[in-house]
Amino acid sequence: MELLSTLFYFAVSIGILVFIHEFGHFAAAKLFGMRVERFSIGFPPRAFGKQIGETDYCVSWIPIGGYVKIAGMVDESMDNDFLSRPPEPWEFRSKPVWQRAVVMSAGVIMNLLLAIGIFWGIVYTQGRVVRPVTEIGYVVPDSPAEKKGFRAGDRIVSVNERNVQHWDEIESIMYAETMGQDLTILVQRASETLTFSVLRDDLPDLTEERFGIYPAGLVPVVTAVQAGRPAETIGLAPGDTIQTVGGVVVSYASLPQVIRKNASHEVTITWKRGDTLMRAAVTPTSEGIIGISLSAVYRGPMQRRTFGLLEAFPVGVREVWFTSGLFFKNILQLFTGEASLSRSVGGPVRIAQMANRSAESGVVSFLGFVALLSISLALLNILPFPALDGGHLLFLSYEAIFRREIPNRVKIALQQAGIVLLLVFMAFVLYNDVVNF
Repeated sequence: MELLSTLFYFAVSIGILVFIHEFGHFAAAKLFGMRVERFSIGFPPRAFGKQIGETDYCVSWIPIGGYVKIAGMVDESMDNDFLSRPPEPWEFRSKPVWQRAVVMSAGVIMNLLLAIGIFWGIVYTQGRVVRPVTEIGYVVPDSPAEKKGFRAGDRIVSVNERNVQHWDEIESIMYAETMGQDLTILVQRASETLTFSVLRDDLPDLTEERFGIYPAGLVPVVTAVQAGRPAETIGLAPGDTIQTVGGVVVSYASLPQVIRKNASHEVTITWKRGDTLMRAAVTPTSEGIIGISLSAVYRGPMQRRTFGLLEAFPVGVREVWFTSGLFFKNILQLFTGEASLSRSVGGPVRIAQMANRSAESGVVSFLGFVALLSISLALLNILPFPALDGGHLLFLSYEAIFRREIPNRVKIALQQAGIVLLLVFMAFVLYNDVVNF
């Protein structure tokens, strides 16, 4: 059943994105009077479809993309018989450069508009939940933040001279709005006001590890219990939230230290399981452990902010802008060797898994995943690489600047090389998916 669910949500998410992307090319070509010979979801060989007028609308067997075949265009189909004939008025090659550029950009534009529309709708209907705290509750050991001197209890006043009111604003400024910039963070520590300078190189990517500071209000939630350890003996289970140890209220940051202080001594632990408060006496080992793994879960104050229809639109645009910045930053890190290719890319298997998991979390979560995937598809296609939309735009840019076309034999050779490299890349991605399945 889970396999069927995974395949279903993969087909839905990819089908929506490919259809929207190819419809952009299709609609723009039709707008400028170009003849569209095929509209395909999936890559050849053709599985089934229907000829309507001049266009073959079909589904093809390889479910990792799609294409629109426009008459008179050197594309991935490698059908170039038309080059031996004079250009026809309805062909791609007979149209002005700006019209061809619009057609090649239309798929990317449609994917970005889809993402903006989804985020706009989510923000309008769901609002935004913020954590109205600026106090640091936990500093990750050996993190860049600890090395800079940040401490639990510090209250962040401003980031790059912008006063902050809640934790989500802090993260937005640090990870998105100041992307590529160094940071100056003003902190209140008791009666002192301290200034920390953080180089951008010291600030890990949001998609990987955070800087190392977390808000006050984090509680320790059990994620795993080791067999044969004291925690199993007293009945602790994953999902339990530990409240006190020996009468001392504990946080995610303080719990390990409090348990170590009671090594080899019996101590009473209280924890919550749902709405039920439970307690038991436990004796930590001589190493000061009871055999649990923890996760930090925020249980501090929360505020929900609602947005009007027009107010929600710029928030949706900012979400797309932020995600796009992370995408290009990750691409740059791949080229510089700062990011691992195997960790950064995902193919159909990983996409299917993520689609299913997001769907299990609800419609909003699934739509958010589709929006993120739509942005990735758009930005991947705009890269200046042969066989991608960006490659075609690069050819058109050359033609606009130098007032002459790239020779067709060169276009064909570059297209063929690009397709081969893309196939090799897709084979690697699929292998990577299977290995990490």
